[in-house]
Amino acid sequence: MSAVIKHSEERLMKVLLAPVISEKATFVAEKNEQVVFLVTPDATKLEIKAAVEMLFKVQVESVQVANRAGKAKRSGRFTGRRNNTRRAFVCLKSGQEINFTEEAK
Repeated sequence: MSAVIKHSEERLMKVLLAPVISEKATFVAEKNEQVVFLVTPDATKLEIKAAVEMLFKVQVESVQVANRAGKAKRSGRFTGRRNNTRRAFVCLKSGQEINFTEEAK
């Protein structure tokens, strides 16, 4: 028996930051019917699933999350660090699709 968890709509609007458009993300999207998103560092899998279903009107099968450490970078004698990021690999149910290239109407 699965528990129904109600998330606030305001919170769900803030969970997804941006879609990841890269060569790896495109390969994953074509091969596994997955979409990659940058998400807030404190987002849970259930929140990510609810946010994608609410915003894009699709059915989500599963969510995998990866935390990426920021790279150390130098500029001359100064060293800095890029921010850590959290990515969500959202697996859609068969027949579902999110298209970021078409214009919003």
